[in-house]
Amino acid sequence: MRTLSSLTQLLDPEVLADPYPLYHQLRAEDPVCWDPLLHAWVVTGYSDVVTVLHDFSAERTPSPEKLASIGLGDLGPIARVMVKQMLFMDPPAHARVRKLAAYAFTPHRVAVLHGHIRDVVERLLDRIAGAGRLDVIADLAEPLPYTITAEMLGVPLDDAPQLKVWSQDFAEMLGNFQHNPERAAAVGRSVDAMTAYFHDAVRSMRVRPRPGLIASFLEAATDGDRLTEEEVVANTIVTMVGGQETTTNLIGNGMLTLLRHPAELCRLHDAPNLIPSAVEEMLRYEPPSQQTARLAPYDVELGGKQIRKRQAVIAVMAAANRDPSRFPQPDRFDIERTDNRHLSFGWGAHFCFGAALARMEAHATFEALLRRFERFRLDGVADASLRWRTNLGLRGLVALPVAFERVGARELVGLPVAVQ
Repeated sequence: MRTLSSLTQLLDPEVLADPYPLYHQLRAEDPVCWDPLLHAWVVTGYSDVVTVLHDFSAERTPSPEKLASIGLGDLGPIARVMVKQMLFMDPPAHARVRKLAAYAFTPHRVAVLHGHIRDVVERLLDRIAGAGRLDVIADLAEPLPYTITAEMLGVPLDDAPQLKVWSQDFAEMLGNFQHNPERAAAVGRSVDAMTAYFHDAVRSMRVRPRPGLIASFLEAATDGDRLTEEEVVANTIVTMVGGQETTTNLIGNGMLTLLRHPAELCRLHDAPNLIPSAVEEMLRYEPPSQQTARLAPYDVELGGKQIRKRQAVIAVMAAANRDPSRFPQPDRFDIERTDNRHLSFGWGAHFCFGAALARMEAHATFEALLRRFERFRLDGVADASLRWRTNLGLRGLVALPVAFERVGARELVGLPVAVQ
């Protein structure tokens, strides 16, 4: 096997289709290594990734002024949004924004969505039930979270498809923006349009309040402290993107994994009570978010390497999730795996804000699919020809065509038509 020394190898379609041999090699040969093409340290072992997620700085977005000073002033509008997002903050700023945002995103507020999420899933499946086939991405994994997200935010449902387009552009920037410089202008236009849209929504809600996450952000207050309008807009954007891209990829990646492991699919069909455990194993085995970047907060030794203050460090959660020192038989997909403390939603203070919602949507989706349909199989496409989005950080399929039969359909063939 040829040496693969850089995560940029993920831009190779063959490696992107199956990045785990690369992760295994990096972890086995040099679990804390310098990536000369990314100008960053790459960390792949479970315990070291936990250390990076827990202790290293998330404040990695250059200020607009810094970007201008190095000739990247066109990226200033994007940076102005990102520096106000809790995803890119350290304490105490992170604690302040997250505490205020948590007021608008309590477990109770998420829990009341449970029945509604199931209703949305059923409606989406009703549309394709008679066809015997669907594109899991276009027909289910995208419209479910963009519908729920629009309703949660309190914006018109008709705007949901546009929100999805903006979300994908922002996700591209989060995952591998620096490797697609030709896309910078287009992503910048999307960020400008998205920012203007949510500023308009905030102003509208000040005049005509209506239920939703944006209104809750505006109302959130602790000890007289409130989010500014810029903070409301920035954190609405990151909540919207995270709520859509993570769930879309979780459902798509999870369905493909079940198709690749038919014995586990059969077990799950026979024992739907295992769906929560199966979803956790999907998250570990084929995570929607593969890696994230941090900065060393000070000079530090990690894995025997000296990392200098403010050097970039990429924590590869997908590699940590298959670390044999943490997970027995890590390349085995096991829907009853116990002690499954994967890192797909992060760790510590920056644990994914929307994890509970993503899990709820995945549970509802797989419960309905397995209750209503059976004999799932790829439809007219070979596994090897499936296309993955070219994104170093966020892993998801472009499309996943699947054929199926309704549960009990074969038993009904040949039965007499009932006389009215």
